[in-house]
Amino acid sequence: MQRLIEGVHKFRNEEFGNFRKLFRKLSQTGQNPHTLFITCSDSRVLAELITHSQPGDLFVVKNIGNIVPPASAQGDTNSTAAAIEFAVETLRVADIVICGHSQCGAISALLGEMPIPESAPHLRNWLKLAEPALEILKQQYKHLHASEERSTAAAEENVLYGLDNLHSYPCVQDRLADGSLSLHGWFFKIATAELFAYDPESRQFTPLVAEK
Repeated sequence: MQRLIEGVHKFRNEEFGNFRKLFRKLSQTGQNPHTLFITCSDSRVLAELITHSQPGDLFVVKNIGNIVPPASAQGDTNSTAAAIEFAVETLRVADIVICGHSQCGAISALLGEMPIPESAPHLRNWLKLAEPALEILKQQYKHLHASEERSTAAAEENVLYGLDNLHSYPCVQDRLADGSLSLHGWFFKIATAELFAYDPESRQFTPLVAEK
């Protein structure tokens, strides 16, 4: 906690000056992010850092395993679904990115490589939402045996499953229909900070390149 407190004071005293005008503007005009960025709660995956974004640019949702439940998901209050609706309907973001990553603990748990304690029922139920991605792995990736390869494939399929689930939200359907919203699937490799984007034509995650 002391490290957090020291960080707060360091930002306020040494760095806030660089953002003073921006924060004043944001406080007066409200937020107007261009992208809903859904990624994992993993402490190594920082949306603003890896995209070099400024305050106000991204509406970030972090959850265990960057899981996007279908709109029909029942049970406890679904904060991810609420965030999707708010970002699409109220903030009118132009893009939604689902970003998975390497060495994901949620994926390891789905693969049975990391036990889920009996004392964590909420975690167990949450991960069940991603089990369809695991079924795809079992059906289409039988040739993969190395743990890292299976983990990467499962993480990528989880991103694609999330993209499919986004289509189940009426507000997303409406915005896709009028061409005002775009969906993107990304994968972040922690060791090298490389980002890969899903290419529907090749049906592969390929290195993210800047548009000319």
